[in-house]
Amino acid sequence: MCNRYRVSAKQIEVAKRYGFHLGKLMPQPEPLPPPELFPKRPGWIVRKADGELVLDVMKWGIPRHMKGKSGKPIVNYVTNVRNLDSPFWKSTIANPHYRCLVPVTEFCEWSGEKGSKAEHWFSLPGSPIFTFAGIWRPTVDGNCYAFLTCEPNPLVAPIHEKAMPVILHEEDYDRWLDGEAHDACSLAAPFPSQLMKVV
Repeated sequence: MCNRYRVSAKQIEVAKRYGFHLGKLMPQPEPLPPPELFPKRPGWIVRKADGELVLDVMKWGIPRHMKGKSGKPIVNYVTNVRNLDSPFWKSTIANPHYRCLVPVTEFCEWSGEKGSKAEHWFSLPGSPIFTFAGIWRPTVDGNCYAFLTCEPNPLVAPIHEKAMPVILHEEDYDRWLDGEAHDACSLAAPFPSQLMKVV
């Protein structure tokens, strides 16, 4: 699963990519998100507020409070959402208010065994800033986000056979943000390999 990605573009470039000015920003913590993102760190998301797109900052990873094997409470931070029929996610995805766009310039998957793993970076040559299908929730840790995953395409599968992030085509942004839940979930499909490259 993808637990590392980059947004190496500047804030103004991210804002322009989604068609709004920097004035349309939500209050955000300092410092701004770093170019390289890891779980439990702040990252950029684009969501709707009062019917308009805004650029916001939230923590990557939605906390799930569970009981551990010993019976003691533990917290898992969910960064990738695969089972869209899970009651934990179904109600969130059903509400367009909690859907968002996650800006990305590259994402990483790993191959090999522990101790000798190699990183592989995926990008879209035709889209220097592309978009994951994301969701967010208010939590005790503040607002947090995650993004959807799906079956890997033929480019990703040899490196990570289980899943890849759901990458949205630009013409599908509105369907993801505003569409009926069933239609929105239908976008959770592998992105075409021919539009991607791996380093």
